[in-house]
Amino acid sequence: MRRLPLRRWVSLATLAVVGAAALGTAAACGDDSESAGGGSGPTTLRLGYFPNITHAPAVVGVEKGIFAEKLGGDVKLETKTFNAGPAAIEAIFSGALDATYIGPNPTVNAFSKSKGEAVRVISGAASGGVALVVKPEITSVEQLRGRKIATPQLGNTQDVAIRHWLKEKGLTTTKEGGGDVKIIPQENAQTVETFGSGAVDGAWVPEPFVSRLVNAGGKVLVDERDLWPGRKFVITNLIVSTKFLKAHPDVVKKLVEGQVAANEFVNGRPDEAHQAISDHIGKISGKPLDLKLIKQAWPTLEFTNDPIASSLKTGLDHAVAVGLTQPVSLDGLYDLTHLNEVLKGQGKPEVGRP
Repeated sequence: MRRLPLRRWVSLATLAVVGAAALGTAAACGDDSESAGGGSGPTTLRLGYFPNITHAPAVVGVEKGIFAEKLGGDVKLETKTFNAGPAAIEAIFSGALDATYIGPNPTVNAFSKSKGEAVRVISGAASGGVALVVKPEITSVEQLRGRKIATPQLGNTQDVAIRHWLKEKGLTTTKEGGGDVKIIPQENAQTVETFGSGAVDGAWVPEPFVSRLVNAGGKVLVDERDLWPGRKFVITNLIVSTKFLKAHPDVVKKLVEGQVAANEFVNGRPDEAHQAISDHIGKISGKPLDLKLIKQAWPTLEFTNDPIASSLKTGLDHAVAVGLTQPVSLDGLYDLTHLNEVLKGQGKPEVGRP
């Protein structure tokens, strides 16, 4: 029987950032008068997300005014963008953010470091969109022996995925870049350059960098979807601070309604979604994301309200198995009450926990 891959897991750097930001459970549950609405004016919801394709529901939901519409006039929406999970989690811990779209690794880190108090997963967002791209002459895993393969960060989700996959194939790696296959952590944008120059022979990365590397002459050796049951695994979910969830359950339900509506837009009107993503990223970065690149990457992603909790749990188990983290109980991480209420009200199937 083919075993599941290791789903990219706990980064020591991420743990350090989250640990410093957390200052224990007290910091995670600190006071925040602004998000509480001050008791008189509208409640403020600070929502975080990353301006990229794997956060398409968030990007489209903000750009097309879907969240603002669902939240209504009694809620003031403030949005903040991030480029990495640790920064978003730091904002959650410090009380500067109420909810955010984020990947599985920082989700687990935040839950673990706050002893299960700081955050809850309230919805899924996206699955898939990750692959190992290599030089054309590499046609088998054995030909990776002695090669240099890039990942986004030591111990991050993609980094751990390839290390576990290689271990399953009988090839070794080390944190220091040694072993049968030399893993080279570097920024994704840098990887496009190093792959083109020949400094690395491949990379295990998310979209749109998979497509960028393919366009630079690479080929997909492993589509991570093929390593998971039903080709599904969480790449992005929506979390909320437990404090905000308890104080404003009505607002959280409206946020979930926005997530469901945004996913419906993304899945039902893809051409408009592509344009919205390109435009929105252009407003943030000053350069719209190439529509051709979005269309190329799009089929590798599935935008779903299901957080695919079983894949997050399996990924954590794999990380423990290869010695990159300690066992962590995930009991209480998921609160899908509002999501299932919204889905049931729309005649859609409910989603479950691990």
